[in-house]
Amino acid sequence: MRCVEAAVMTGLALNCSINKKSLFDRKHYFYADLPAGYQITQQRVPIAVNGSLSYSLCIDNKMSQMVTKTVRIKQIQLEQDSGKSLHDDTRSQTLVDLNRAGVGLMEVVMEPDMCCGEEAAAAVRELQLILQTLGSSQAVMAEGQLRVDANVSVHHPGEPYGVRTEVKNINSIRFLAKAIDYEIQRQIEELENGGTILNETRAFDSKLGCTVPMRDKEGKQDYRFMPEPNLPPLILYDAKSLPANMNHQQVINIDWIHERLPDLPSVKRKKLVEQYGILPEHSFTLLNEDGLAEFFESVVKQTQMKPKKVIGWILKDLLSYLKQHSLTVKESPVSSFLLADLLNLLEKKEISSTAAKQVLAELWKGKGKTPLEIVKEQKLELLQDQKELEQICQAVIDGHKNEVMAIKAGNPKVLNKLIGLVQKKTEGRSNPVLVKQLLEKKLSG
Repeated sequence: MRCVEAAVMTGLALNCSINKKSLFDRKHYFYADLPAGYQITQQRVPIAVNGSLSYSLCIDNKMSQMVTKTVRIKQIQLEQDSGKSLHDDTRSQTLVDLNRAGVGLMEVVMEPDMCCGEEAAAAVRELQLILQTLGSSQAVMAEGQLRVDANVSVHHPGEPYGVRTEVKNINSIRFLAKAIDYEIQRQIEELENGGTILNETRAFDSKLGCTVPMRDKEGKQDYRFMPEPNLPPLILYDAKSLPANMNHQQVINIDWIHERLPDLPSVKRKKLVEQYGILPEHSFTLLNEDGLAEFFESVVKQTQMKPKKVIGWILKDLLSYLKQHSLTVKESPVSSFLLADLLNLLEKKEISSTAAKQVLAELWKGKGKTPLEIVKEQKLELLQDQKELEQICQAVIDGHKNEVMAIKAGNPKVLNKLIGLVQKKTEGRSNPVLVKQLLEKKLSG
């Protein structure tokens, strides 16, 4: 029942029509990882049909330039998973893992609306986020919870589609893009050299970065589909068709599921942009990293700093550190509370941004100290004594006559050098904005 609910939920999220009556079929073929000799699937009337998935991708790898595209969903079907073949090349043998054989599987079939690996990767990433949001699947590709079969063919504009190949069981979004782009290029080169494309199943070799043949499909395989005799039609209801005397806990109510759909990633992104005034491309990054949007919102609630400033610290400092050390957001040694605490010190002008980065570097070590304790230990507080700061500014001016002459001759950029020298003398404990004001005042006098 949970499998059926997950399929209906996914169908609704992908704008599909849900069939109130769907049928199960047997698909017969012999393969080592299919012990029964047939697979239960939904060939004739699947559970959901005619949907669409919108996804966004960057133009020329620029996050600031994004375009939204749509791929049609042909159908969603429920079926049985097969086993897993493990090929051991060193011993020239194949092992079969049957642990997942017979487990419920949901297959989403897309129409051929994508033209390159980048588009397919963006569409699958969006689908992955939707599945995780719905709870239909954890969709961790590395663990086989989401697998992609890519059908690739090439043709000249205006001509029918060419012979297609199927690249099976791709288990990473990065490999998906590489496999498709390689296969497109391989087929073009094969045809341009006078060859023909075989209707075959191929696998992507991630080490070599190319696809290799697995088995051919020539002389189209007869799967001898037949109605599954052990499973009756799957009947679903909506609010209108649900009989009054039926136990509601024993049936699937499409309308009930529809009412309880959570906010999908596209809606979440829109809310983040509207609520916090961040850039649309930043909303994509927040959602693409598991738990990062929640971390960001938690920091915003606990700090006085504006969300537009907070996002910089989250994406440039926090995320880059996590990626550098291959950590997830949940594994971060710096909690949202600690980061908010640090940003509050910066916002209240108790420390400089340079000092804040030093404190953050200490927080990464996970020694259990608070930002304030680190600031006091390392004496990173901003100089509050303006007279002392004025004396330091005057000393820098007196010791750099050439720079002063250049500024007075109309080269204001040199002022940045003087600000840097003051920062150096104060060991990063001076407020650059105040230093600039003091230097300008003294130089104009």
